[in-house]
Amino acid sequence: MEAQAARLLAKLNNAPTSEDEAEICAWIESDPRHAVAFARAEAAWEAAERLKSAAADISLPPLAEIVSEEQQRRLSRNIMIAAAVAVLFFLVAAIVTVRTFSGIDRYQTGIGEYRDIALDDGSTLHLNSDSEAEVRFTSNGRKVRIIKGEASFDIAHDRKRPFDVEARSALIRAVGTAFNVRMRPSLVELTVTQGIVTVHSGGGAAQKVAAGSGAVIQPRTVALTRLGPKLIDQRTAWREQMVELDGETIEQAAGEFNRYRAAPILIGDTRVSSLRIGGRFRTSDSREFLSALQLSLPIRAVHGEDGSVMLLYRDEDPAPADNSAAL
Repeated sequence: MEAQAARLLAKLNNAPTSEDEAEICAWIESDPRHAVAFARAEAAWEAAERLKSAAADISLPPLAEIVSEEQQRRLSRNIMIAAAVAVLFFLVAAIVTVRTFSGIDRYQTGIGEYRDIALDDGSTLHLNSDSEAEVRFTSNGRKVRIIKGEASFDIAHDRKRPFDVEARSALIRAVGTAFNVRMRPSLVELTVTQGIVTVHSGGGAAQKVAAGSGAVIQPRTVALTRLGPKLIDQRTAWREQMVELDGETIEQAAGEFNRYRAAPILIGDTRVSSLRIGGRFRTSDSREFLSALQLSLPIRAVHGEDGSVMLLYRDEDPAPADNSAAL
């Protein structure tokens, strides 16, 4: 647009024909932005010494003789309109920005911290350890974006305003229901405990997930899974600040406890990783878990000065025949 304005200005200042003048006026009047671009080109023409010298040998009649008085009035009017439109655009952009970025509530938890947040619509957001979410309600909808960690929702029924939860590529929509969303390193894990939700991922077709079921959500796929009551209780045990294990490997169990510890539990021997354990433990006291490991499996725990714990294989004690422990 600016290049075209410069070309037309050069034509206007170099013996234009009546057709040229008509073309220039028509272009300026066709869009307020054209008038602004043309005015800028005029200012640049007058201010640039190089352009002045280039035009020095050209004998031009006064601008008033080239552009009629009526055309000058229209040009001035268009410039004023363009300025008004620019101001309007700025105001609209400012309003949109304020509406978009204000009214967003951010909630987060530290390691080992839990929060139950009562939302404005009567819903409740539960945040697990080391988690973060953004909440934004409007007259048309309710939106939550899970940034990291795990969250559980008890949704107040409102058919006119669906409740949308975003977690990476996943969009989970509910009206009145309860469900749990956990962000794992390479996927999103959904567990529905009440009602029905719909799930989209990567623009694919919506999938319905009912109570007692779950889904493994990846960027372009949604894999539905049927969950038994025991597995649902295990996935939602954190709401009671518990870790429930049912034959998980020690590596998996340590990973669960590390979600609630500032200093990690580490595996120092590959023979420890594949051993399995079951039981129910408090998330706030991993010492109970470590004691159970050492009492029931050939494992010894070495505590570091920074609070970390290294799990090593205890050779002097033979492992149980099935390499597992149930507590």
